[in-house]
Amino acid sequence: MSNEKPKPGLTRRILLAMVLGAATGFGLNALGDLSWVQEYLVDGVLHVLGGLFVAALKMMVVPLVLVSLVVGLTSLGDLRRLGRISLKALALYLLTTALAVSIALALAAAVEPGQGLNLPTTAEFQGKEAPPLSQVFINLVPSNPVQAMAQGNMLQIIVFAILFGIGVTLAGERGRHVLALFRDLDAVIMHMVEVVMRLAPYGVFALIARTFATQGLDLILPLAAYFLTLTAALGVQALLVYPALLRGLAGLNPLRFLAKMRDPATFAFSTASSAATIPVTLRTLEERMGAHNSVTSFTVPLGATINMDGTAMMQGVATVFIANVYGVDLGLSQFLMVVLTATLASIGTAAVPGVGLVMLTLVLNQVGLPVEGIGLIIGIDRLLDMMRTACNVTGDCAVTCILAKGEGALDRARFDDPDAGSVEAATAALEESA
Repeated sequence: MSNEKPKPGLTRRILLAMVLGAATGFGLNALGDLSWVQEYLVDGVLHVLGGLFVAALKMMVVPLVLVSLVVGLTSLGDLRRLGRISLKALALYLLTTALAVSIALALAAAVEPGQGLNLPTTAEFQGKEAPPLSQVFINLVPSNPVQAMAQGNMLQIIVFAILFGIGVTLAGERGRHVLALFRDLDAVIMHMVEVVMRLAPYGVFALIARTFATQGLDLILPLAAYFLTLTAALGVQALLVYPALLRGLAGLNPLRFLAKMRDPATFAFSTASSAATIPVTLRTLEERMGAHNSVTSFTVPLGATINMDGTAMMQGVATVFIANVYGVDLGLSQFLMVVLTATLASIGTAAVPGVGLVMLTLVLNQVGLPVEGIGLIIGIDRLLDMMRTACNVTGDCAVTCILAKGEGALDRARFDDPDAGSVEAATAALEESA
């Protein structure tokens, strides 16, 4: 019997790393403009460690999505089921986005952030023009799938993987040989995820420390009302709306869901990237919550691309904030226009870099507000982006669980088991097999 004390769980180590990183970041920020701090610590050690961790996560995204989606689709058997899942996923993602921006507008209208403020625009913003909707549909099909994978174009990768999975299914005996290879690759990639997750506390510490070192309180305090209003809206969406949908539409325990969301939410907050969090999200849904790969392999990469509830909430709060700063009164028709534009733009601008600010540009143009107002909030957008991403990933997981339950593809016993699929158990199994 070993006398060694058990190591704290991965989630606890990550949370501890976040706290230590925030404290370290604020401490570095308080040192002021010391050149050696900025050069060797903030832009040196912390930047390298955080960048390596995010790069390691992103490295696995494309092969994981491709392989997992092919394996999941071939396990469906009936291709009509894929169409049903697709329509349900799209409808639920649009519903949660519409609810999100409506909640954000209601809170912002009640709090009125920016009222009476006369803040100077501290940064310029040049909005990128979003592509027309027709071009978005054309761009769904990759003319070069290898290039799509190299660029990480998730929608094109999904389309190619769907076609490839259909081809494997229709190929009969020859297709089964290919499927066996993909199943083996899927197992190998998931082991790679386990290895990277061991390094998570160090990467999270570096990312959080660097963020807080560059985002001091002097940037947040003048915009406290905007910051807190959006934070409250994100909290309502993640802690109330998603649990209510889980209970109402699927009869699942929302507290168990939130408890198991700690790992993907923490990774999403640290990286501010839904795409980089995909490996952790897939693992949590399949191993911890019991959702079958036939559902998760499709809904998770799709959600990471088009489900932007947190970003849509930012559109609502930022629109009201900018309108108040410029002394513009928004009517009911303009509020409805914000809801409609932000909801549809969550899909229409999915492939555009800097999607959050692009979406906000579209919304501001629709209600006649100056795009230059975005410069007021750029300074603190990094911190809010981290929270928005955590909200987005929580929405992806909630919709996936609802769909899996409705399709009979959710292991209820695994979902209700608080210890099912824990990283510590998986790591121990990996060490035993090694």
